[in-house]
Amino acid sequence: MRPRAILILASSLAFISTLGAQQLQYPESKKGDVVDQYQDVSVPDPYRWMENLGSAETVAWIKAQNALSGSYLEKLPHREALKKRITELWDYPKVTLPFREGGRLFYRKNSGLQRQSVLYMRRSLNGPARVILDPNKMFPDGSTALATYAPSPDGKLMMYAVSEGGADWQTLRVRDLTKLTDLRDNVRWVRFSAVEWTRDGKGFFYSRYPEPPQGKKLEAALTGHALYYHRVGTPQSQDQLIYQRKDLPGRLAIGDVSEDGRYLVIYVYRGADPRNMLYVKTLGDPMEPNIGAPVKPLSETDDAEYTYVGNAGTTFFIRTDKDAPNRKVMAFDVRDPAPEKWRTIIPESKNAIENLTMTGGRLAVQYLVDVQSEVKLFDLNGRETETIALPGVGSVAGLSGRFDSPELFYGFTSPLYPATVFRYDRLTKKSTPFEAASPKFDPAAYETKQLWATSKDGTRIPFFVTARTGLTLDGGNPTLLYGYGGFSITTAPSYRPDVPAWLELGGVYVTANMRGGGEYGEAWHKAGMLEKKQNVFDDFIAVAEALVRERYTSPQHLAIMGGSNGGLLVGAAMAQRPELFAVALPAVGVLDMLRYDKFTGGALWVSEYGSPADSAAFRYLRAYSPLHNVRAGVCYPATLITTSDHDDRVVPSHSYKFAATLQAAQGCEKPILLRVETMASHGYRPTDKRIAELADQWAFTATNTGMKTGTVTP
Repeated sequence: MRPRAILILASSLAFISTLGAQQLQYPESKKGDVVDQYQDVSVPDPYRWMENLGSAETVAWIKAQNALSGSYLEKLPHREALKKRITELWDYPKVTLPFREGGRLFYRKNSGLQRQSVLYMRRSLNGPARVILDPNKMFPDGSTALATYAPSPDGKLMMYAVSEGGADWQTLRVRDLTKLTDLRDNVRWVRFSAVEWTRDGKGFFYSRYPEPPQGKKLEAALTGHALYYHRVGTPQSQDQLIYQRKDLPGRLAIGDVSEDGRYLVIYVYRGADPRNMLYVKTLGDPMEPNIGAPVKPLSETDDAEYTYVGNAGTTFFIRTDKDAPNRKVMAFDVRDPAPEKWRTIIPESKNAIENLTMTGGRLAVQYLVDVQSEVKLFDLNGRETETIALPGVGSVAGLSGRFDSPELFYGFTSPLYPATVFRYDRLTKKSTPFEAASPKFDPAAYETKQLWATSKDGTRIPFFVTARTGLTLDGGNPTLLYGYGGFSITTAPSYRPDVPAWLELGGVYVTANMRGGGEYGEAWHKAGMLEKKQNVFDDFIAVAEALVRERYTSPQHLAIMGGSNGGLLVGAAMAQRPELFAVALPAVGVLDMLRYDKFTGGALWVSEYGSPADSAAFRYLRAYSPLHNVRAGVCYPATLITTSDHDDRVVPSHSYKFAATLQAAQGCEKPILLRVETMASHGYRPTDKRIAELADQWAFTATNTGMKTGTVTP
C-alpha cells in the first residue's frame, strides 16, 4: 500500500469512528394528532402537515434537513474524490437512438457535461449534424427541462415540450426548423402524452388534463385525461377533442398515428397497467386527414396488453399477451377487426418479447433470454429470416426503424459496455456504431457474472454481479445492490457512468431481477403485484442473503439502492430486515402505501398496488408499507433518502414523512438523512446536479460500508 493510501485510509477510519461516537441532532419534526380510519383499523398520521408542500412550516423543515445532510455529507472523506472521478467518467459524448422523419435523422447528443442534451438533425447518415434546439442556451440554469420532441412528417416543423424542474406537466411549443425560430403555439397542461403529427404537417394529436387548482399543480389528484388535436397557428382554446372516457374518468387516452398517416390508433389505459383497450380512427387521405372520422373499437376489453406495432396497408400488427404471458404478434385486417379474425404471426415462445418495431418490410423482435437480449428479424408471415449478431452479451436498449426503410438502429449496453447506438445493415449483416461512446474507463480488469438466488417460495431469481476480476470472497467487500421490481419494467444489465468509480475503489455492484418486472413476461409481473407484492421483497432479500452466503459481502458491508417503485423496495426491505443491510438509499420512493393514491397520478398505480380503500388491499398494503412498519428502538441501516421539490409523480411528502418517522424511531447512532434537490423532479436532474447527488450517495455508501479508500487503484 502506498504511503498516501495509508493516510487516506487512516483518516477514513478515524471519521467512521467519530461518526459512531456522536449523535446527530435532527431538526424537530412536530407530531400532529391526525388519525385515519380504515374499516375497523385506526392509523395515526402524525406528519400529515408535511403533505402541504408549500407551507412555511414544511419549507423551513426541509431547509433544516438539507442543512443537516449537507454538513454531514460535505465532511465525508470520499466525497470530493468520488465527485471528481464521476465527473471524469461522465465526460464523454452520449447520443440517443436516432430516428428518421421527412428523410432526416433526429437525435439528442450531450458532449459530456452539458446540463441537458442538445437536439440535432442530419439530412443524411454521414452528413453534417445541425443543432436545431439547445436547451442549455434557452435555460442556462437547467431549471426548465427539454422533455419530448416530435418533428413533422415533412421535417419542416418540430413540436418540443418543456417542463419546469422536469416535472410531468409539460408545455408544447412549435419550432420552424428552417428558420430555427418558434411559432406562437403554446399548448399547456400536457401530461402522460404522445405527440403525433398528421401527415399533412398541419397539426398534431396530444393528451392533457384539465388545468389543476391554482397553487396545487405539483400535488393535486388527476382526473379527466383526454386526447386532443391541435392545428398549428391556432390558440389552444380551439383544439378539437378527439377522445375521452367520461364514464371512466381515471383512464388515460393516448394517440398513435400510423407511419403512412392513414390511421389514428387510440390506447385507453386504466393507469400504469400495461393492459389496455384499443380503438382506431381512419383518417383516410393522409394529406387531407378526416380528423372528425368516427372512433371504432379494435379491442374493448382491457384483459391484456394490445400494442400497435405498425401496418402494411390495411393489415395491422399487434403485440399482445392475450393467452400468451411471454407475448406474441398478431395481425388482422383493420376493415374487419372482429377478434375471431385475428391471426397469430409470431407465436409465444419460452423467451419473452421485450420490444419490436417494423423495419424495411420486416418485424424486428427483441427477446429476453434470462434477462439478456436477442434480436431476430421476421417477414410479415412470421418466418424468421435472421438473428442480429449483437456486440456482446448484454441488453438492447431500444429499436428504431421504419416500414419504408431497411435501416435499423438499436442501442446496446452491459455493465461494462457503455450505451452505444448501432446501425444494422441487412445487406452486410453487420452493425456499425453511430457516434461510438468512449468513456474514460478501462473495463479490462473487471467482469460481470450472472448468478441465481432462491427466494422464500423456491423461485429462482437472477442477478448480475460486477466487480474486479479475481475478487477475494472473504465477506469484506463493500457491495451495492440495486433493484426495482414492478410495473412490468425489466431491470436490464446496463452501464452507468458513475459505477466505475465505485468499482475502482474495490466495490461490488449488483442488480437484481425480482418478480414484478418484465424479465420473464407478464406471468413474472403478475407474481409481484397486488397481493403478491411481498414476493418482490422476498426476492430482493434472497439476493442479499445469497451475496452474504457466497461471501461477496456481509451485512456490515452491504448497501441497497432503488428509485420510485425501487424506493418502495428499499424502504420495505430495510423495514423487514434491518440487520441485513449497512446502508439504505431510497430515492423518490413510494413510501406511504395508504395515501399514495391521493396525489397527482398516484391513482393510476392502483392496478399495480391495490387501493387502500379496499379492505383486502388495505391489509396487505399496511403490512409492507415502509412508513407504517418503522418500529421505535430498532437499529436501522444508515439511510440517505433523496427526493426533489418538483417531483409531481411521487410527491416528496412520501420521503419527508418517512425521514421524520425514521429519525424519531432510530435505535442506534447510524445516520438517517434527507437530501432534497431543488428545481428537479422525479427523473430529471441537470448533469451537474445529478453528478453531485450521485457523489453524495456513493460517498455516504462508502463511509457506512467501511470502504477502505486508496487500497485499490483503477
